[in-house]
Amino acid sequence: MNRDANQPPYDVNRGFEDDCVTIAIEAILPLRTLGKSAKSSRKYRQIQASIGEIGLVEPPVVARNPDRSATWLLLDGHMRIEVLKDQGVQDVECLVSTDDEAFTYNRQVSRLAPVQEHKMIRKAIERGVSDEKIAAALDLNLSSIRRKIHLLHGVCEEAVAILKDKPCTAAVFEALRKMKTMRQIETAELLVNANNYSVAYVNAILAGTPQSQLLESSKPKKVKGITPEAMARMEQELARLQEGIASIQNTYGQDHLHLTVIKGYVGRLLGNARVVRYLAQNHREFLGEFQTITKITPVEADNPD
Repeated sequence: MNRDANQPPYDVNRGFEDDCVTIAIEAILPLRTLGKSAKSSRKYRQIQASIGEIGLVEPPVVARNPDRSATWLLLDGHMRIEVLKDQGVQDVECLVSTDDEAFTYNRQVSRLAPVQEHKMIRKAIERGVSDEKIAAALDLNLSSIRRKIHLLHGVCEEAVAILKDKPCTAAVFEALRKMKTMRQIETAELLVNANNYSVAYVNAILAGTPQSQLLESSKPKKVKGITPEAMARMEQELARLQEGIASIQNTYGQDHLHLTVIKGYVGRLLGNARVVRYLAQNHREFLGEFQTITKITPVEADNPD
């Protein structure tokens, strides 16, 4: 429906207030308690190193306390606040959320994927930030930073695009580098379709990759714990799996529509007492299957039509 030009615009609920607010740390009330081991965790040390090296990058998120106006509810940033306390900081600039539900806020948080982290590090280097400074800010050694810098070396752009926002480990890209371009793309699609980015899964795909699709096709594959015979079987099974996925993808939409229509039709049939009575008396096996498919409570056979 078209809106009148003179009508006011649609109301949009804002997630945050327009301006950040500087708040005394002692006035911020955490909604959860950090565990005893929190301060010895790697995440805590990384935040500590980052704040010490370049300052607070991401402000904590708070909500106004509806009961006590002088205090604020801490929705996100518990470790950051704890680090600032340890450093003797008195005040911190915060984002003010219009929703005081910590679960609602944290449910929307999207953690940084390895490909995105790689691009951020590369961009920082292009702007003149040294490897050493990045390593200090992330509390990582130089070799780790350099591995992240070269994470996508030898991986085709198409595979990178497929995995750009996925939680892949470095082992995934290490395995991809051993494959030719088309196989890299196929592997990335297999990972996404299975929603499995584990080392074991990508190594299984690597083991099942035909020799001709490997970058070093003349060099025999060696996978720890897998015999050449087992690898040959894996190659055949993986090829059949890929063929099956391809054939399903081509007709999935149409098949899904047909199944939905059929399910609805069977459901309406089972809503008819006469049909249910007939099936119960003559084809009980069909009745049981239909009830399983539709998840409909059976209609009593002696009910009137």
